[in-house]
Amino acid sequence: MSQQDFLIKKASVEYKSPSNIAFVKYWGKKEDQIPQNASLSMTLSNCFTQTKVNFEHSDCFIIKSLLLDGKSNELFLKKIRKFIDKNFESFKFLNNYSLSIETHNSFPHSSGIASSASGFSALVMCLMEFEAKLNGSQIDLKKASNLSRLGSGSASRSLFNGFAHWGESPLLDSSNLYASEIDYKLNIKDCIAIVSRAQKKTSSSAGHGLMESNPFAEVRYKNAARNLKLMDKALQNLDFFSAGEVIEAEAMELHALMMMSTPSFILLEEESIGIIKLIKEFREESGLPIFFTIDAGPNIHILYLDENKTQVEKFIEDKIKAKTIDLIFDEKGSGPELLESFYE
Repeated sequence: MSQQDFLIKKASVEYKSPSNIAFVKYWGKKEDQIPQNASLSMTLSNCFTQTKVNFEHSDCFIIKSLLLDGKSNELFLKKIRKFIDKNFESFKFLNNYSLSIETHNSFPHSSGIASSASGFSALVMCLMEFEAKLNGSQIDLKKASNLSRLGSGSASRSLFNGFAHWGESPLLDSSNLYASEIDYKLNIKDCIAIVSRAQKKTSSSAGHGLMESNPFAEVRYKNAARNLKLMDKALQNLDFFSAGEVIEAEAMELHALMMMSTPSFILLEEESIGIIKLIKEFREESGLPIFFTIDAGPNIHILYLDENKTQVEKFIEDKIKAKTIDLIFDEKGSGPELLESFYE
C-alpha cells in the first residue's frame, strides 16, 4: 500500500461508453478471451452504457452494491465480481476500496446490441480513471482495451473512435490482446430496427462455446480472414457497395453457424426476416447502398450513408417501422466519454 493511496478517501467516477456493431464478426474463442478470428466494427453513438462507480476507502476490496437501471441485479453483480477477482492482479489498486456501481443502458439489455461491449468498457474506464488519479498518470487505452476484452471480447473495440479492429491480422497494429482504431472516412448511419426487447435465450458466451464442435468452424475462420481483407479494401476505397456485400454475408453466416451448432438455436424472429427482405427489395428498386447486419440477436441494423439519409429514412418510416416495436437512429460515433469525477 503506497502512501498515495490514502490520499483518496472517497471518489466517484462516471463514464459513458458506446456499443459497437461488428461488420466482420467475432464468433468462436480460445482460452482467456482470445478470438479465433479477427473482427472489425463501427463504434456507435446513441447506443451506450452510462456507469458510475463510487469508491470508498475500506479494509479490503468489496463491491457493496450494483444497480442496473435503478434496480439491484444479483446476476450482473456476480459477473462483475468474477471479472475483477479473476483479473485482480490488474486491479490491485482496488485492494483497500469498497465499490458501489450504478449502470444504465440506452438500449435493450441482452437483446443482441452488444450491451456487454458498452457495459464492460464503461466499467473498465471508470476503474482506469480512478487508477490514473491514484498514480498521477494517464489512461493507457491499449491496457483498457485489453482489460475490457477479458470481460467481453467485443468490449475491446468500444474504446475507440469510428472504427476498430481486434485480433491478429494483416491490419496495422493488430493484436489478440487489444483492439486498435482504424480511420475510414465513410460517414455511415445505422438505424436499429428493434423487433424484440426480450433477453435472448442463448447467450453470446454459450454461442461462442458451441463453435468448438461446429462442423463449419474452420471454414468460418477462413471466411472471416478473407472477408476482413475485402472489408478493409472496400472501406479504404470508400466503396460502400462492396463493403455492404461483405457485411451482409458476415451477418448471414453468423446466424447460419448458430443454426448448425449442437444444440442448434435460432435468434431471428419472423419480423427479422421480413425486414431483411424489405431492405433487399428497396436496394434493388432504388439502387441505393443500403445494407443490413445483425448481432447475436433478432434486431436488425440498417446501414446507409449520410448522403442518402432522406430517401432511406423515408423508406424506414414507410415500410420498416410497422414491423418493429422501436427504431433507434444511430451513426458512427466516438469512444468513451468521462461525464463526471469527484475525489475527496
